[in-house]
Amino acid sequence: MVVRTERAGVDFDRIRAEFGLPAAFPAPVLEEAERAVAAGVVAEGRQDATDLPLVTIDPPGAKDLDQAMLVERRPGGFRVHYAIADLGAFVTPGGALDREVRRRGQTLYLPDGNVPLHPTVLSEGAASLLPGQVRPAALWTLDCAADGALTGADVRRALVRSVARFDYDTVQAALAAGTPHPSLAELPDLGRLRRERAVRRGAVELALPDQEVEPDGQGGWRLVLRPRTEVDAWNAEISLLTGRAAARLMLDAGVGVLRTLPAAQNGAVRWLRRSARSLGIDWPKGTDAAELLAGLDPNQPEALALYMDATRLLRGAAYTVFDGTEPELATHAGIAASYAHVTAPLRRLVDRFATEICLAVSAGEPVADWVRAALPELPGLMEGSDTLAGRVDKACLDQVEAWVLGDRIGHEFDAIVLRADGGAADVFLTTPPVIAKCAGDDLPEGDTVRVRLVHADAEARKVAFERV
Repeated sequence: MVVRTERAGVDFDRIRAEFGLPAAFPAPVLEEAERAVAAGVVAEGRQDATDLPLVTIDPPGAKDLDQAMLVERRPGGFRVHYAIADLGAFVTPGGALDREVRRRGQTLYLPDGNVPLHPTVLSEGAASLLPGQVRPAALWTLDCAADGALTGADVRRALVRSVARFDYDTVQAALAAGTPHPSLAELPDLGRLRRERAVRRGAVELALPDQEVEPDGQGGWRLVLRPRTEVDAWNAEISLLTGRAAARLMLDAGVGVLRTLPAAQNGAVRWLRRSARSLGIDWPKGTDAAELLAGLDPNQPEALALYMDATRLLRGAAYTVFDGTEPELATHAGIAASYAHVTAPLRRLVDRFATEICLAVSAGEPVADWVRAALPELPGLMEGSDTLAGRVDKACLDQVEAWVLGDRIGHEFDAIVLRADGGAADVFLTTPPVIAKCAGDDLPEGDTVRVRLVHADAEARKVAFERV
C-alpha cells in the first residue's frame, strides 16, 4: 500500500537538538584557545623542517588539515615524511580546552556545517596545516624497503610548512595525466606496495562508495555517490603505515592506546562464503577473504552486495589501553596488525594522547604523568563519541533520502539487493543513491530488481519500498 505524506523540509538543526550537540564553545574554552594562539609556538626543541615540500590531500573545501606528506624514492626503497598537526602546542593539560575536547571526543560532520572538536581558531587556523603557513607538527619519518616493508620509524616535534593543498580528484587527475606534484610522484608505487602487503597479511578492505549529501545550488540538498579512487587507497595506506609504526613504538614501550578488533568468528566467514556462492562469486580454494574481496570489481552489483555482507567481519572494534603489561588483544583483525590512531588529532581526541606517547618514546623520555592518567578514560570517551557520530551521520542521510524522494511516492526504480532477510531486504538505488528497506519475497542478493517507493517521510526520516 502506498503511503502518501507531505514533503517536509530538511532541518539539520532538529538533528542537532535531538542529539544534544553543542552549538558553541563555552567562553573560557574560546579564551584559552585564543590565548594559546596569541602566545605563538615555541621553536626551541623543535626540528626546523620548513624546507620539506609537504602537501595535503583532503576533501574539497576542508580547512581542518591534519596531515601533510612528502614521499621520496631513496636508494633501496622509500622515505615518507608525514607531518601531523601538533595539538600539544596549544592544549594545556587539565585546562578548560582539554576538558571540553574530552567531552566532545571528535568532530561531527553535518551537511550544513560541522561540530568541531576544537575551536576553529585552532582546527581551521593556527593548528591546521594550511599551505604557506609555518605550523607545529609531529613529524614522522618512515623508511620503507623496495618491497614496501617498514624498516624504520621516528617521530619528533617540528615546524613545517605545507606548499600546496590538493583534493583527491585533483591528485587523481594529475597522476592520470602524468603531471603529479613532485611530492606525490612516488605515492602510487609505495601505495600499491603497501596495499599488496596488506592483502597478503589478511587485511580486509571494503571498496564501498561514500554516500554524501551536498547543496543542490537551489536552496536544497542532493545525494551523491563518491566512489573510492586509487588516491583514496594510497593516501589511506600512508596513514595506516603511520598507525602501525605508532602501535609498535607503544607496544615496545609498554604503554599506549591501540585500536583493536578481534578476529572474525568462523560463523561470519561461513556466512560470507554462502553469500559468495549465492551471488555467483567464485571463491578459489586457498584464497582467504582479504584476497577475494581485494580482487572484486567494485562497480559490479554482486561485489557491492558481498562488501555489505563482509562488514560482519569487522564488528567489535574497541580502544585498548595498556600501561606496564601488553594487552591480551593487541591487533586489529581488519588491518591484520597492531594499529593506533595518531593521524587525525584535529578531529579525534585519542590521537593527541597516542602522539604524545610516541613523541616521548622516540625521544627516550618518560611518558608524561597527565597522559598516563588519561589513558583509562579514553576508551569510554572515544566509544561514546563514535556511537554518537554514527547516529548523527545516519540521521542526516535518512532525512535527506526521505526529502529527495518525498515527491516521488508511487514511482518505480531499479535497485540492487544488498542484504536479504526473510520477506525484506536492504536495497540500493543508484539514481538517486539511496539505501533503504524493501518488502518482498525472493529478493536475491546482488540482483537488480524493480521496486516501488511506498513511503517517504523526512520528518520521521523513513523511506520504504516494495518489490514490483
